[in-house]
Amino acid sequence: MPTLNEPQGEFLARPEKFRAFVAGFGSGKTWVGAAAQCKHAWEHPRVNAGYFAPTYPQIRDIFYPTIEEVAADWGLRAQVMESHKEVHLYSGRKYRTTIICRSLEKPQDIVGFKIGHAQIDELDLLKKDKAATAWRKIMARMRYNVPGLKNGVDVTTTPEGFRFVYEAFVKQLRDKPELAAQYGMVQASTYANEANLPADYIDTLRASYPPQLIRAYLRGQFVNLASGSVYPEFDRVLNGCTTTLMPDEPVHVGMDFNVNKMAAVIFVTRGGNPHAIGELANVRDTPAMAQKLRERYTLQGHTVTVYPDASGQNTSSKNASESDLSILRAAGLRVRVNPSNPAVRDRINAKNALILNDKGERRLKVNTSACPVYTEALEQQAYDTNGDPDKSTGHDHHNDAGGYRLVMDWPIVRRAATVTPLRA
Repeated sequence: MPTLNEPQGEFLARPEKFRAFVAGFGSGKTWVGAAAQCKHAWEHPRVNAGYFAPTYPQIRDIFYPTIEEVAADWGLRAQVMESHKEVHLYSGRKYRTTIICRSLEKPQDIVGFKIGHAQIDELDLLKKDKAATAWRKIMARMRYNVPGLKNGVDVTTTPEGFRFVYEAFVKQLRDKPELAAQYGMVQASTYANEANLPADYIDTLRASYPPQLIRAYLRGQFVNLASGSVYPEFDRVLNGCTTTLMPDEPVHVGMDFNVNKMAAVIFVTRGGNPHAIGELANVRDTPAMAQKLRERYTLQGHTVTVYPDASGQNTSSKNASESDLSILRAAGLRVRVNPSNPAVRDRINAKNALILNDKGERRLKVNTSACPVYTEALEQQAYDTNGDPDKSTGHDHHNDAGGYRLVMDWPIVRRAATVTPLRA
């Protein structure tokens, strides 16, 4: 008999046509969605189902191994047909159904097939308009006419603010209570699945996220993640320091490329934590920035490592024939950069967790006298009307620069790509 934790069992027992499992990291969202897929395979053989996720790597790295484990738990066998983006479910040698897997990167391409059950994983990672388009496209695939079949859709997601799932499963029902018979939601916390997680998993999450995100990412609650200050817990006194550069101390530079407005934040590491001890603002171009860093630090005996905007690998702010990163290396500066920039949300979360985490620790320190522009940016940058960090005031330059350095060595804890069987 399949085994589930309590919120998972409650979810599968819900009778509504449209169901949402809104929960924190490590709570078993993809698992319970896969369990619903297996339940569908037993109850409605040869009625195809669908699995949808924001990106194909999520399908490949998370859903495929999950459905294999869940199928075994339900007495089924999953055959992953990666080249066809399908999973076939069997009972022994007897074919039961096919799960058609599609990414949500281009919702308009969700055409040409029909399904009788759907799972949409991490729907709230999409912006509301894109999520709404994906929802409508998936609805159009629900075409089976089979007695007893609901043509239902399951949403399994971490809450990412008041986005599509909140509007569909909370706000819509408040405005139209007659829809309550069709829409049902279970909210679950990571604690409900604690017995099936590594012993330090929850404690690590608490250390890695700021308090305002713990409610969403640990407790599965809808919270406002896109209003007010981008860095609401920054305090120039509590996060302040008087740290200065010591002789021969390694220097770490976060850098943002902008023509005539290049920005850099200078860091040192003390006690394993980052301290901002200087800044450069409104520098003309990359050669000028490289020269300033060389004169100020390299020629004074300091090793300089630059953590730049990954877009600098493409073209130079001065000369399109050579990259910004090449200019920095030619000046004798070390460069650490990933192939692409981290997601904006990841960069913000990483910095907020350093400013103040759920354990009350303030690990990011800023010499406010030496970094007046960076301090002002941390205090004043807000979200715009679209829920993105406001770039109209110029505060984004130093915040982005600092973020490139901080997210490299103090990233947020990512969702696990490995799959561990969940048990009650």
